[in-house]
Amino acid sequence: MTFSKMSRIITALVATAALGLGMTACGGGTIGYMWVLGTFYSQISAFKIDDFTGNLTPTLKSPFSSGGTNPVSIVVKPGGRFVYVINTGALGVGTDPKASGYVAPVQGTIAEFSVGGGGTLTYQQSFFSQGKFPLWATLDSSGNFIYVLDKFAPDYDALKNPTGSITAFSIASDTGRLTLVPNTSTLIAGIPQTFFRVGANPIMAKVGTGNCLYTLSPQSITPYAVSGSNGQLTTVATGDYQVPNAVSLTSINTSNSSYAYVTDGGGNQIFALQSPGTGCSLSPVTGGGLQANLPGTANPVNSLTSSSGKFLWVLNQSSTANNQTIANSSISAFLVNTNGQISLLADGTNNPYAVGAGPVCLAQDPTNQYLYISNNTDGTVTGKLADQIHGYLSNLQHGSVFPVSMKPTCLVVSGAI
Repeated sequence: MTFSKMSRIITALVATAALGLGMTACGGGTIGYMWVLGTFYSQISAFKIDDFTGNLTPTLKSPFSSGGTNPVSIVVKPGGRFVYVINTGALGVGTDPKASGYVAPVQGTIAEFSVGGGGTLTYQQSFFSQGKFPLWATLDSSGNFIYVLDKFAPDYDALKNPTGSITAFSIASDTGRLTLVPNTSTLIAGIPQTFFRVGANPIMAKVGTGNCLYTLSPQSITPYAVSGSNGQLTTVATGDYQVPNAVSLTSINTSNSSYAYVTDGGGNQIFALQSPGTGCSLSPVTGGGLQANLPGTANPVNSLTSSSGKFLWVLNQSSTANNQTIANSSISAFLVNTNGQISLLADGTNNPYAVGAGPVCLAQDPTNQYLYISNNTDGTVTGKLADQIHGYLSNLQHGSVFPVSMKPTCLVVSGAI
């Protein structure tokens, strides 16, 4: 056998081995998986995340059905074996099924998926929250309980009782099956309620420091203490926290281990909050917790804290440039000091950083090298290289825009299994 022929054989064997390990000629192997919800066809786009480049490669058989209608929120159980998708459902048209143009309403669901090799999803079963139109899901710090936020409580009344609700479930470690956690603190005729009440027009719910659950409404936050043993929620004695000077709150971020950050789309500002050590009540951080967004930005809708806790990245759905067209969406970067206060991150003329049109959610990869943003208007995910030392964001080396199912909402990332 000639040397050149042997060389070709060895090269082919190396390439085959690399493909078997999920590697490419310019990649460094798969470090995690990403799942992106798309509402247009109620689908889930699945990807492998390349370690060396941050590039996204579609998973085999992607996209997958979301198991319902209008998927809006997604969580993955720690360990990466199970994924849960919140399908909010849809309003009906008309009241008479026999009338022309009648469309039956679609009930919201919580769809459970098991995760297979390469990040493939297999639908298992669906569960139902106690209220109507589920909007969001969040896990407790152990990953043993999931909390589903409903726009309308079971006893919702627009005039007398215009509130939302939370349905709590325990998660079976072996099958991922959900079991209802009743509200034992609220009894009717000695029987526990099946839900926990929150404020009117809820938007988002997150579990944060000390296993505290915070539910966001346009001007206020409803705090609950979470029991790590049975998943029970306990109301905080101080009640709902009315955010001072809030115009129209849009998101709450508890990814920092010590603080919560709340975006105000109406006021184009960010609130930095802390729990003062008594229960799960909230107050502005020491030294002041209100920060104006960067010049040229508008409508902040979400945010994420870096893994080091030193930087805050705020997602803006539009910019004041070019007649406020949504195509000028961006990320504002801020420094976080030891008191939790935020201030502008200086990066020349780069900050704020451009993303796709109509961004909704953002997430970091498991190794905290990359940041990913789902863009609802242009149907893409934007990838960014995230500098954990300086907080700077930059484009990926081999392309930063990845097409996904149309009208994406949120996304979630998990480590490789």
